[in-house]
Amino acid sequence: MAKFFAILLLALLVISMLQATVLAKGGHHHHGYGPGSLKSSQCPGQCVRRCSKTQYHKPCMFFCQKCCAKCLCVPPGYYGNKQVCPCYNNWKTKEGGPKCP
Repeated sequence: MAKFFAILLLALLVISMLQATVLAKGGHHHHGYGPGSLKSSQCPGQCVRRCSKTQYHKPCMFFCQKCCAKCLCVPPGYYGNKQVCPCYNNWKTKEGGPKCP
């Protein structure tokens, strides 16, 4: 019985160490960047940031929130950096242009 508890304790310790290693190597996204890193409730705030410096604020907000709801990701910064969010980057209009700001 003591061997069973010793093995169980060792297994839990190994699992705990593996989780810490995965998180340290980027298994968790910070600042709301990266595919699927946001909750839908975070989209409005991230889109306000993304669209804050454009003169086309309303359309930017509309499409950003639509894209965020689908991709659960908004790229960092005000423009560009779309490679961080492949879904956001690759969603195109019927004409083939970028759908997401």
